[in-house]
Amino acid sequence: MAETLPPDRNRSAGKNRGGKSGKVADFRYKRPPQPDSRTAGGGREPRAKGVSGEARRAGRPVGKNGAGKAARVQPDLADIGAFKGPAHGEAYAALDLGTNNCRLLIARPSGRDFTVIDAFSRVVRLGEGLATTGRLSDAAMDRTLGALTICADKLQRRNVRLARSVATEACRRASNGPEFIERVRRETGIALDIISAEEEARLAVLGCHILLEAGEGPAVIFDIGGGSTELVLVEAGGKGVPRILDWQSVPWGVVSLTDTVGRSEDSEAARLARFARMREMVSESFAPFAARVAGAAQHPDIRLLGTSGTVTTLASLYLELPSYDRKAVDGLIVPAPEMRGISARLAVMTPFERATLPCIGQDRADLVVAGCAILEAILDLWPARRLGVADRGIREGILRSIMAAERQSERSLKALKSQRGNGRPAQ
Repeated sequence: MAETLPPDRNRSAGKNRGGKSGKVADFRYKRPPQPDSRTAGGGREPRAKGVSGEARRAGRPVGKNGAGKAARVQPDLADIGAFKGPAHGEAYAALDLGTNNCRLLIARPSGRDFTVIDAFSRVVRLGEGLATTGRLSDAAMDRTLGALTICADKLQRRNVRLARSVATEACRRASNGPEFIERVRRETGIALDIISAEEEARLAVLGCHILLEAGEGPAVIFDIGGGSTELVLVEAGGKGVPRILDWQSVPWGVVSLTDTVGRSEDSEAARLARFARMREMVSESFAPFAARVAGAAQHPDIRLLGTSGTVTTLASLYLELPSYDRKAVDGLIVPAPEMRGISARLAVMTPFERATLPCIGQDRADLVVAGCAILEAILDLWPARRLGVADRGIREGILRSIMAAERQSERSLKALKSQRGNGRPAQ
């Protein structure tokens, strides 16, 4: 069994080209050289010290009325300690560059919590065409650099002293991934760390586990990305970060699966056949994990929590929201059959019909069907009665990692002071 926070073990060659995940010293944001003399002295090296906490969301109940329709999980923040925090005005940041999206979160510690002071999200489709060419296209890299330039500006303006920026499946798989990472560093000053699939799974669990529905049975937490999907089996019960028992990452996300199967949707029969093919491919990839968790899946009280654009989009459709509302979706508990029903309806719609639906639009119209196929394959292997929805994940996990490192640093400093006070030499 894996430890609660498994190390980044790089199980196969080339999986973690960055090789730096999990080290606090690598989180620091280094501003690029500034030619303007007015910035002289303003780009000092940030101290290797940081603290963060988990954003507290609104506690009001949201969802459809009626018993068994929808519920909301309240986060338990008891496992978060209070810290002295950074100097006034300084902040911490987490940047997640995925296959489809570029996301940034900037926050300041606030007692046992953190307060988000800035955020950014843009669909960049970095992995578009990667499944067929094995490379990041020039257009995709240019789009992504445009978004990262905005992120770099926010990092500077928000007085960020400690940040971690990670890249996931698209940069792991692309033959020109390392070259793109170097270009990003050269042009924006952002040092992206290509993390392994295992580290990606660990950060997702760390970022969203507090939304896991209460219960005594085992749970699966999953993250449907643009280029891969991570499944994590965590222990039953307990408080704090759940112990990871098993995990698997497969190279199917909404972009990679769509590009591989193709976009032919000329008729309803073609759309249904395409959806069935997607489910079949994903189920085959999940098979080893499904076999290992088959026994645990028989428990009468299994739980399921998902973090991805797919589950938040389907949750929005379930709530019939006119536009996306994070407060309504994050922490929602939806009956699994309802999610299957929405998935089935989306699979037979034309791209135009999907694009006209609230909370989908043009950006997700051609990708949401692949997400539905992945979700249904997950529900097949882990048939929970309800599905928890999280609009949080890797970015929050990064901030929690920084927070955990700070806790350890404070404990070590306290122990050192105690040794000196007792007249014992430091070890």
